[in-house]
Amino acid sequence: MADLPYRIVIGLEVHVQLLTKTKLFCGCATQFGLPPNTATCPVCIGLPGALPVMNRRAFELALRAAQALNCHLADFTKWDRKNYYYPDLPKNYQISQYDLPFSRNGWLEIETADGAKRVRIIRAHLEEDAGKMLHDETGAGRDSLVDLNRAGTPLLEIVSEPDLSTPEEAKAYLEEIRLLLRETGVSDCEMQEGSLRCDANINLHIPQPDGTVAATPIVEVKNLNSFRGVERSMKYEADRQYEAFQRDGRRLAPGEKETAGWDEARGVTVVQRRKEEAADYRYFPEPDLVPVVVDAAWRERVRAETGELPAAQRVRLARDYGLSDYDIGVLTQQGRATVAYFEDAAKRCGDAKAASNWVTNRVLASLKEHKQEIGDFPLTADRLAGLIAEQKASGLNKQAAEAVYNRMLETGETAKMAIAHLGIKAVDAGALEEIVRRVIAANPKAVAEYKKGKTAAAQSFMGAVMRETKGAAKADVVQKLIAEELQKL
Repeated sequence: MADLPYRIVIGLEVHVQLLTKTKLFCGCATQFGLPPNTATCPVCIGLPGALPVMNRRAFELALRAAQALNCHLADFTKWDRKNYYYPDLPKNYQISQYDLPFSRNGWLEIETADGAKRVRIIRAHLEEDAGKMLHDETGAGRDSLVDLNRAGTPLLEIVSEPDLSTPEEAKAYLEEIRLLLRETGVSDCEMQEGSLRCDANINLHIPQPDGTVAATPIVEVKNLNSFRGVERSMKYEADRQYEAFQRDGRRLAPGEKETAGWDEARGVTVVQRRKEEAADYRYFPEPDLVPVVVDAAWRERVRAETGELPAAQRVRLARDYGLSDYDIGVLTQQGRATVAYFEDAAKRCGDAKAASNWVTNRVLASLKEHKQEIGDFPLTADRLAGLIAEQKASGLNKQAAEAVYNRMLETGETAKMAIAHLGIKAVDAGALEEIVRRVIAANPKAVAEYKKGKTAAAQSFMGAVMRETKGAAKADVVQKLIAEELQKL
């Protein structure tokens, strides 16, 4: 997008449901898919006299996320009431954090077309979710329904600086956050269940002939719930803002900000209203909750529980195993368990590249086909390492190795057992030479084509030798022998 006549400016507000069993301020379940309005109580629906109690687990998961995002953690944080009036917010206010969030000033590094880029994070704060509106979209005019099961669910809101410059960067940032929070156990980040949602703030900076830069009004595109939606909506909104500027020259006024919705079916953004400012929400300190004091011991305990982060993992895989950026990306996107499986296989067989190829191609394909997680995969890492070792020792070609792999997966046999059952036997050098001579002698037509300069005819000899040896001959050795025999003709 370097040739565009404007610069895109994007900042994301990511809302993540924390992986707790109960809500942020009450004991109601957070389980997805329960019947409407069955996971509610006087606290989360705001009945008079009901008092909230903070979920300690939720706060610790938020601390874990903030540390992973390189945020500065506050020693003292408090809760605030954010007042607004929607049918899915029964209390008419949301318990959130305003001027003293528990973390701020972090960063997350992403890979872009121009290399690594650090995206600054303004703050990460805790708040409770609202309920969910279910609207009749048939046009029949039926009532809208309200499901309050989600009201009170713990949310972590991560607000970035406007450091993202393309829709592709916005998508990459969101993908990296998802990977980070899943790997640290903070959230399952299931976008189809609403546990990862995103609001994107976007506007354009357009150079003018007089040397100034015009800024278009900032538009906040709400409730994006897919990586594809984030990328598509940003592309569309950038084009829409530029066309509007070309048409009427509208520039950003002080404090001006609008809210838009994204229509996935039509692929368009729809500007809805002027964005509220902080004063509109009438924030004030939550009187029913005490502030939280975070000491050094608590921070260190949470840090110790976090484990290796994806960025550090990528560096280590490159350093220790010499893998390509592509292989590392595929492995780390699958999570820690898959990386551990690869490392176990690589150490046992002594060939990291071969182990990576098997895991990223065949193992992941098998997991997808059988809808399994790596922890349930019947072919253990030591069995896969055994297959790789046998492949190197006997020179199994790709087709034969695939057959052995499939047999091992079906029966649980070792590589040696599977090779024996399939009748694949190693071929010694003398026998292989004889097979090559016999194959060439049996194909005079191909020999004639080869003598006419059609070197591709030699491939027919290769296929015939591999069939006769059942794939047990090393391909490079067979190619060499065929070339030598043909030179003698």
